[in-house]
Amino acid sequence: MEKNRSPAVRARGLGVERGGHRVIDGLDVDVPAGRVVGLLGPSGSGKTTLLRAVVGVQDHVSGELTVLGEPAGSTVLRRRVGYVTQAASVYTDLTVAQNLRYFARLAGLPPSATGAGVARAVATVDLGGHEHQTVGTLSGGERSRVSLAAALVGDPELLVLDEPTVGLDPVLRRDLWTTFRALAAEGRTLLVSSHVMDEATQCDRLLLLRDGDLVADTTPDELLVTTGAPDAERAFLALIDRTTQESR
Repeated sequence: MEKNRSPAVRARGLGVERGGHRVIDGLDVDVPAGRVVGLLGPSGSGKTTLLRAVVGVQDHVSGELTVLGEPAGSTVLRRRVGYVTQAASVYTDLTVAQNLRYFARLAGLPPSATGAGVARAVATVDLGGHEHQTVGTLSGGERSRVSLAAALVGDPELLVLDEPTVGLDPVLRRDLWTTFRALAAEGRTLLVSSHVMDEATQCDRLLLLRDGDLVADTTPDELLVTTGAPDAERAFLALIDRTTQESR
């Protein structure tokens, strides 16, 4: 990240309460702009809750949370932020093109720019030739790419992706990560959650969560060096063990 470039996401004293339980309590974190940032941690660590707060759809949020210099959830961020949920959030009874035109309208894309936006999104996720195919007839991996295209159709600066590779085979996971790297090379910021630790090596920076707390804010190389572990999974477990001992 350039020294004078503001972070894409900035949280100070962030708290989130769900069902009377404090899921995140006093979180301070920055997401550097123009990078692929991995949000890693076991199930129940608060990853999805944090992502929902970033895109402005999470209730009972306290503290400071700014996204691209604006309060999270601001109307002005509608086109600037794309969000991909864990489950494919597209309509199975519509074609790929119909879905993307719909999401282009939601993003506030002018009608004159919709055609170009749809074509760009389809090309980015490599779905050329499927534009007029009903989403319900696509494979699971193809539906995941339609969801990504829906998030991209407004040409956002920040992409928030909640476990986008879950359930996909290794080839599709590799292809999606190639796409993510290409998007970051264009200057976009990607905040990608995962509980698959080997995906950590695909990221520029890592945020490791456990029970809503930030265990580490580091890079893949630094993670391995500081823990002395041979791979990301064992490095994360080493950090978990270390923080558990320190909290006793």
